[in-house]
Amino acid sequence: MRAIRRFTVRVTLPQPLAPLHDLMLNLRWSWHPPTVELFESIDPAGWAASSGDPVAMLSTLRPGRLAGLAADEDFLRRMDAAVADLRQYTGEPRWYQSGAPAAAGTLPNAIAYFSPEYGITAVLPQYSGGLGILAGDHLKSASDLGVPVIGVGLLYRHGYFTQSLSADGWQTERYPADDPNGLPLTLLRDPETNDPVLVSVILAGGKLLTAQVWLAQVGRVPLLLLDSYVEQNEPALHEVTDRLYGGGSEHRLRQELLLGIGGVRAVRAFCAITGHAEPEVFHTNEGHAGFLGLERIREYTVAGLTFDEALELCRAGTVFTTHTPVPAGIDRFPRDLIERYFAQDAAGETLPLDRVLTLGAETYPGGDPHVFNMAVMGMRLAQRVNGVSRLHGQVSREMFAGLWPGFDTSEVPIGSITNGVHAPTWEASKVSELGDAAAADAARLWEIRRQLRATMVTETRRRLRDSWRQRGASGAELTWIDDVLDEDVLTIGFARRVPSYKRLTLMLNDPQRLSGLLLDPDRPLQIVIAGKAHPADEGGKRLIQQMVRFADSEAVRRRIVFLPDYDMALARYLVQGCDVWLNNPLRPLEACGTSGMKVALNGGLNVSVRDGWWDEWYDGGNGWEIPTADGVTDPARRDELEASALYELLAKSVAPLFYDTDHDGIPGGWIEMVRHNFRSLGPLVQADRMVREYVTTLYAPAAESSRALAASSFHAGRDLAAWTQRVREAWPSVRIEHVEADGAEPSLGAVLDVRVTAALGPLSPSDVSVEVVYGAPGDNDEIVDPCYVTLQADEPVPGQHARFSGAVELGRPGPFGYTVRVLPNHELLASRAELGLVTYPDAPAGMTNGDLR
Repeated sequence: MRAIRRFTVRVTLPQPLAPLHDLMLNLRWSWHPPTVELFESIDPAGWAASSGDPVAMLSTLRPGRLAGLAADEDFLRRMDAAVADLRQYTGEPRWYQSGAPAAAGTLPNAIAYFSPEYGITAVLPQYSGGLGILAGDHLKSASDLGVPVIGVGLLYRHGYFTQSLSADGWQTERYPADDPNGLPLTLLRDPETNDPVLVSVILAGGKLLTAQVWLAQVGRVPLLLLDSYVEQNEPALHEVTDRLYGGGSEHRLRQELLLGIGGVRAVRAFCAITGHAEPEVFHTNEGHAGFLGLERIREYTVAGLTFDEALELCRAGTVFTTHTPVPAGIDRFPRDLIERYFAQDAAGETLPLDRVLTLGAETYPGGDPHVFNMAVMGMRLAQRVNGVSRLHGQVSREMFAGLWPGFDTSEVPIGSITNGVHAPTWEASKVSELGDAAAADAARLWEIRRQLRATMVTETRRRLRDSWRQRGASGAELTWIDDVLDEDVLTIGFARRVPSYKRLTLMLNDPQRLSGLLLDPDRPLQIVIAGKAHPADEGGKRLIQQMVRFADSEAVRRRIVFLPDYDMALARYLVQGCDVWLNNPLRPLEACGTSGMKVALNGGLNVSVRDGWWDEWYDGGNGWEIPTADGVTDPARRDELEASALYELLAKSVAPLFYDTDHDGIPGGWIEMVRHNFRSLGPLVQADRMVREYVTTLYAPAAESSRALAASSFHAGRDLAAWTQRVREAWPSVRIEHVEADGAEPSLGAVLDVRVTAALGPLSPSDVSVEVVYGAPGDNDEIVDPCYVTLQADEPVPGQHARFSGAVELGRPGPFGYTVRVLPNHELLASRAELGLVTYPDAPAGMTNGDLR
């Protein structure tokens, strides 16, 4: 018989063991080995059976064992030490409080960080891939550094999905339900009534979507997860938070409305109940949470500001991070669907429908007028925007350049902060215990690498056996698995999501050649592969099936395996145990990629296409570059060329170095490369570095801008909105009337005097900046790598004209070209391109970015 309802009954701990409750509900245990060791010592078999879940393990513990622990003085002493350590960790000043390199007055009191998924631990399966793992690592490092972040997300009852394989290698999905009471979560309650805190969002037709708020404590960082499974919702609305990235367009829209609008309301409730500082900065991690900006605009209008004034306040305190290098990766909703959800009865007078629709409109060449673009809205609601690697920042500036017409791609106001990974989560304890791994004894370093590889081999065999049993094989058919992989063979890892651009099957381009590498009698390779395709991605599933069928073949199955259900637990084994991490996306479609960073922390080396983070940090000695065929337009031919280059690299460079050992069996050249890897990449790949950069380059400036606009009852914010409106209305009348230049012989070091007369209409010279843009001209007279000189306003000219003048030094030999332009100028703008307004000589006046406001 099937149960009509299921729930989890949590264990009641004896009073002496009550501190275990706080330890298990603070997810710091997931990256704190001493606390893990404490839990494991309670019941080693139960800990393993629960896959390292303290809530599940304690819930199955026998009463006699609990009583024994309550009387065990040694255990109580160790428990008290762990509790004291956690209290010190959560209460002491850390980098943010005592050493953050920013003026104390500019650091925000708190930052709200919104993401659709979080990879904190495998025990809390609220992630699908890199975006969620990045978000989890961001919160953990923020906690370690003392950065006052509040995380906001959704609690998916079925998570993403668990993956298994059919007998013929086809991916199948299951969606097991998670009871929040069985997870390391607590329900946010009103302290006076003890009732759950509820937040609501109005949907189309006046329907009310309500959610309760679960709290996951991530070290010092609270993570608020909204859950629509409440009795106040009609049955269909219970399912809003059913699955991560599930359902159709309207389902996704409801999820994103709850995340953005409901998330802000949850933050307000949490701060009111707990006394936590209110956020001054809101960080939108990808476009899924973009509606948070509309809720903040609504809050400001309730406080008495106009929509335009509220927009300026919202933008000043918002950071938007884009993670996709392709338009297809962006959430885009039908315009008419947004119209239904933001009709007057749902949005109210504070959010006029036409203004909402304008924020997400694709008003650039090639844009679709029938869609609402979440990334475009995110950028229009944030004064500061960034990509997640240097190359991705460049790609993003090119992809979204249409929002700022008339500006050089390099001027598009999208920066970059390269992702990082949380070292305590991903680094093996054996490596971290070395201290300075780059200076470790070669024999010791090689032995640790061999131990980590052996551990991974053992886990691979266990998981492979389980997978074959799920596929219908009997135990008698699986004795060959005892010989799968070898702890002394060069091991390559490839694990990630399976969209087509990541090219899971590139290595299969020439199966015979790959087999030769795997079965080489002197220098064999072995490969461990994992990854999930989206349930709706039939193409991705076919790639997995192709890989599984190859790995199933009797000739190579001991040297190449596909492990289903890739998650954080499996990822730890792989990134710690593999010698080489393979990454072969179609360049430049990998925004960053972080799995290879985790490998680098553990002494593994990367073999990768120069994409994402590897493009900027590969130095020729810390791994290998797979040559790319960027100019080849035929996809099959490109794959063939790059696969051949990969085979060549593995056979002639990677394997020989690994197997070139001395009389003690130590590969000296390989160890030297590992040491260089630790030195060159160790400090760079860490999320601590990433979060510090967010604090100093984005969070602190955003807080400063937000405070400046909010001061004196929003005086500066009102003035900026009025100035912006005045400039936009006047800009069609701005034009350059006359340009003249003279100077000495055009020789190196000479000075070119430039004078400009401009018609400004009702604007004054202080409202604009007039610049000379100069540099070497290209084939079409486009200025390459331009430089800029701001001209100074001269004496007034009768009428609505102004004169500007200045000097340009001819500082480099060769061809030289220049132009001039007029831009809006205000001290509270974050970049010269922010308003998207610019005028050039002989160019249409009033070039804009699609009337953002």
